[in-house]
Amino acid sequence: MNDDELGTVLIGCAIQVHRTLGPGLLESVYETCLVHELMKTGVDVKKQVPVPFIYDGVTFGEGFRIDILYGGRIVVEVKASEKLLPIHSAQVLTYLKLVDLRVGYLLNFNVEQMRQGGIKRLVNG
Repeated sequence: MNDDELGTVLIGCAIQVHRTLGPGLLESVYETCLVHELMKTGVDVKKQVPVPFIYDGVTFGEGFRIDILYGGRIVVEVKASEKLLPIHSAQVLTYLKLVDLRVGYLLNFNVEQMRQGGIKRLVNG
């Protein structure tokens, strides 16, 4: 599957989780359920992926963690916020740069409907 196809599947799974659970829960609950739905697709899914980074010539092994890495190339950041802020997008873009990937999704489950403000696709470069 290409990035767009993976994104379509990801969004479908996120909508399914949201329809089932609704808004108002902790991020960890949505993340766990989304991973479950994504695993059912048969595509590789990793949860809480450590992201090393270099600072002052020193490599730090686990400074950041990607919530979900889907298909080995889609970064997914799960939120349960009142609203998405610019810093949330910056976080995903930073992860994309650190792992040298192109596409990421910011998913906010604390919305009435996922398609209205709960899904943001971000592209690195």
